[in-house]
Amino acid sequence: MTQFHSTREHPSETGESFPLGSTLFTDGTNFSLFCKNGTSVELLLFDHIDDIEPAIVMTLDARQNKTYHYWHTFLPNISQGQLYAYRIHGPFEPWNGHRYDPTKILLDPYAKIVAMPDGYNRSGDDFSVAHRTPSMKSVVTDLSLYDWEGDTHLKRSFAKTVIYEMHVGGFTRNPNSMIAPYKRGTYTGLIEKIPYLVDLGVTGDASVTVNERYLVQPRSIVILIVAL
Repeated sequence: MTQFHSTREHPSETGESFPLGSTLFTDGTNFSLFCKNGTSVELLLFDHIDDIEPAIVMTLDARQNKTYHYWHTFLPNISQGQLYAYRIHGPFEPWNGHRYDPTKILLDPYAKIVAMPDGYNRSGDDFSVAHRTPSMKSVVTDLSLYDWEGDTHLKRSFAKTVIYEMHVGGFTRNPNSMIAPYKRGTYTGLIEKIPYLVDLGVTGDASVTVNERYLVQPRSIVILIVAL
């Protein structure tokens, strides 16, 4: 495994382990994926959102493109909007918690944007090329183009951060929430309780589960954290 010492202006040719996900540079994109038990990783590049098969398959070399448990590569001339995904080879040992399947096309867990094709069908539970079903795809994203509308970093240290984890529905569903019945269990009801949370000393709300209904597997948890 190789250690890298490069600058933000230009990563090493074989990529860097940090930061995770896809990161744009002036002359290309760095890809980094955490995969502890996988034996081989393929980076897939797609031309169109509805494509079933990738236009390019990059097989990462464990001797050059791996640092500890991180697989990485730098691809020149890859810019914003590039669609990509992964295929990972490894043991299929459910009794050990491993269910690697190289026929599956996988999203980058650190992707900033996910593209969903019109033909996507999660209910089939099989997105392999053999079944001709287009998969969701990750998107290389230039975060500098995002319009924050004047919002700025809170610059609050973790030592002064108190996060309250809750379910949006359950937090105000009970009549003792003291809000109107039609607002109970809703985001509107949660907003009305913000002063109460602030009085408790809470500085952030972690709302569970917040997700697009088809983006995650059953029993997965997606959390939205909002500063109060």
